[in-house]
Amino acid sequence: MKTRVTELLQIDYPVIQGGLAYLAYANLAAAVSNAGGLGQITAMSLPSPEALREEIRKVRTMTERPFGVNFAIGQYNHSYEPFVDVAVEEGVKVISVTGGNPEPLIRRLDGHDVKKLVLVASVRQAQKAESIGADAVMAVGQEGGGHLGRDDIGTFVLIPRVVDSVSIPVLASGGIGDGRGILAALALGADGVEMGTRFIATQECVHAHAAYKEALLKGTEHDTAVIKRTLGAPARVVRTPGSDRILEMEKEGAGYEQLKPLISGQNNRTFIYDGNEQQGFGWAGQVIGLIHDVPTVQDLFDRMFGDLGSSLAKLQGYQTRKG
Repeated sequence: MKTRVTELLQIDYPVIQGGLAYLAYANLAAAVSNAGGLGQITAMSLPSPEALREEIRKVRTMTERPFGVNFAIGQYNHSYEPFVDVAVEEGVKVISVTGGNPEPLIRRLDGHDVKKLVLVASVRQAQKAESIGADAVMAVGQEGGGHLGRDDIGTFVLIPRVVDSVSIPVLASGGIGDGRGILAALALGADGVEMGTRFIATQECVHAHAAYKEALLKGTEHDTAVIKRTLGAPARVVRTPGSDRILEMEKEGAGYEQLKPLISGQNNRTFIYDGNEQQGFGWAGQVIGLIHDVPTVQDLFDRMFGDLGSSLAKLQGYQTRKG
C-alpha cells in the first residue's frame, strides 16, 4: 500500500505498533518491521540510556527495516533527555512522543534527520503538534488502551475532525485490530493506523504473561474500564480484580497518594509480567472484543490485509450494484 505514512516512514504498510510500556522491545519491534509496518521500542520503560542503546542494536540484528523509538514522557521517575540523545546517536529515524508536553523533546530533535510523531487526543493537540514540527500525529479515540484524552471522543468522530484540522498525515488509533478497522480509518481520511492492544496478543510479544494474553482473548468490549479519571489522567485497562480495586478506591474518594501504589509501574508489571490479576492491572482497549487468537505478527499482517482487500471488494461490489 502507498499512503503519505508509508512514504514518510519508508514502510510497506501504514501500520505503526504502539509504544506498549514494559512490552515493546526488540522481538516485537523487529517482527512488526519485518512484516512491513513500523515496530517501536519503548524507551522510558528501560532502566538506563545504555539499556536503550543495547535494545536498538538488538533490533538491528533482527531486521534491516525501519523502526522507531517511543517516548512516553511524564510517566517515569527518570528524565527522558539522555534517552533521546542515545536514540539520535544511534541513528534512529523515527521517534514518537506520547503523554505530556512534546515540545521540549521535539526541539531537542531540531537539526537531526528524524521523523517525529506525536500522539494526540483532540483537535487542539493535533494542531499544536503540527505547529511545533511534528511530521505526523497519531489520534487516539476513547476506545483505545492506556492513557487517553479527557473528552471521551470516539475514534469515528475524532479522526475526521483531526484530518480536517491539520495538513500533516494522521494515523488513527483506538479500536483498530483487523483489516476492517484499517479500511475504516483510511475511509475516514487517515493515512494509516497505530495499534497497541492487538500486538500484545502476538507470539513475538514475549514479555507479556500468558494470563495477560488470556485476559485479552477471553474479554469482550465490555471487559475494559477507565481508571485514573479522578486524577485527570484517564487510562483504559482490561478488567481484573486489581483494576476493580483501583476503581472502588476512586469511587470512595481516594487521592493520588492513596492510589499511587496501585497505579504504579510496579503494579502494572505485577500483572503483565507475573500474571497476578488479583493485585495488578494491564492496559487494553475495547478492541479486545475482536481478539480471538495469538498469531505471529506476520500471520496477523497477512490476515489483516487479506481482510482489508475482501472488505474493499465488498464495498466496490455494493457501489456497482447501486450504480
